[in-house]
Amino acid sequence: MKILLLEDDFILNESLTLYLQKHGYGVDSALSIEEAEDLSFESDYDLYLLDINLPSGSGLDFLRSLRIAQDYTDVIFITALQDMHSMALGFKLGAMDYIKKPFNPQELLIRIRAKFDKPIIHYGNLSYDKQAKIVKLHNAVVDLGAIQLEVLEKLLLAINQIVPKDEFLIDLNISDVALRVAITKLKQKLDINITNIRGKGYILEAL
Repeated sequence: MKILLLEDDFILNESLTLYLQKHGYGVDSALSIEEAEDLSFESDYDLYLLDINLPSGSGLDFLRSLRIAQDYTDVIFITALQDMHSMALGFKLGAMDYIKKPFNPQELLIRIRAKFDKPIIHYGNLSYDKQAKIVKLHNAVVDLGAIQLEVLEKLLLAINQIVPKDEFLIDLNISDVALRVAITKLKQKLDINITNIRGKGYILEAL
């Protein structure tokens, strides 16, 4: 899932970008409406996260211009504004949700997942049911160990992004050797290309 974040507060922008990327989302960030306009013309997104009160204008006006251009991408507003008029206008323009500042990034993550995350991830001939923890290759169930499942899930949730080696080691509480063994077994059992980026981590590239 690819997200465009428009937030003029540099620290909040950077922290949200890193947080969402850590949890498997592709994020392009903009500090101004002009930057967001350029990005929206260059790429397709699954979700816009838009601040409303910006030095360069209003996130509401940006959304209006998107709708005029027949861009109907889902929108969640991030705003400190409390007035009902702005909320009503945002929903009228097609916003699907609001989150009010200040907020815990986890709250935003929960809202995004509730609205967009699909329980089954597809990758070529491979499918992974996140809830049931079942992996299938060509519709046949593949038996994976617990560590292999956790490693695979992290890679599938971060397609085209490097997952740092330390993230595997710390989150899964495993050794470097155990990680290498798990990745080797995943390659053998699932016939997928997991690339080791020396000194950084591992990546599963989009097919």
